[in-house]
Amino acid sequence: MGKVWLVGAGPGDPELITVKGLKAIQEADVILYDRLISEELLNYAKPEAELIFCGKLPKHHHLQQETIHCFLVKHAKLGKKVTRLKGGDPFVFGRGGEEAEFLARHDIPFEIVPGITSGIAAPAYAGIPVTHRDYSSSFAIVTGHRRNDQSEEVKWASLANGIDTLAIYMGMKNLPYIQEKLIGHGKSPDTPAALIHWGTTAQQRTVTGTLGAIADLAAKAGLTNPSMIVIGDVVKLRENIQWAEEWQWPDIPAAAAGDRS
Repeated sequence: MGKVWLVGAGPGDPELITVKGLKAIQEADVILYDRLISEELLNYAKPEAELIFCGKLPKHHHLQQETIHCFLVKHAKLGKKVTRLKGGDPFVFGRGGEEAEFLARHDIPFEIVPGITSGIAAPAYAGIPVTHRDYSSSFAIVTGHRRNDQSEEVKWASLANGIDTLAIYMGMKNLPYIQEKLIGHGKSPDTPAALIHWGTTAQQRTVTGTLGAIADLAAKAGLTNPSMIVIGDVVKLRENIQWAEEWQWPDIPAAAAGDRS
């Protein structure tokens, strides 16, 4: 029997991989990887490792989730070391919990390797701390993907009134709806807000404004996914501590295996 490692690859900057995550890449016989990981990380795979792209675009999945489940079990039963490489953290909107459940049901040994999630990292690279002694003592990670008949699953009233900083994933398509729900439940339209596009990468762009104006600003700037939405007074700190968008990004050296992307 082999084993599966569910690995968080981090938010985009390949240097944010954990030591344990990098080891799982280097030792894997099979790597199943997602669209938003940095493909620089595949340079560290063994030359003979099998690389399987599982990338998911909105409304288009290269591999269905059920197929990914079966691949994990199949390769582990063949005695292989299998690394499931996921963007961010596998347990933060990454369906890692579902994959772990499936492996457990089929008696497949596995480990979880946490990764840095974009809800913390993208704001940090934009100069926005999600907590701050003067501005924010609470922080929530929210999916912006659900709406209409699924809107009950997002507790908009609690988020609008009880949380200082909101980091909203996968919400660009629904940004006007999110804006409407938060303001409708009492969040001030003057609350500072930021949109961080391709956070932690050399393509990062950040747009700031207020909650009441952020949907219009996003449309004018042409911002789409992947973008992180951050709402709260901490956004004001960006004016003084932004750094990454003016940084000279280093070249990441390829591993001895060469370019595997």
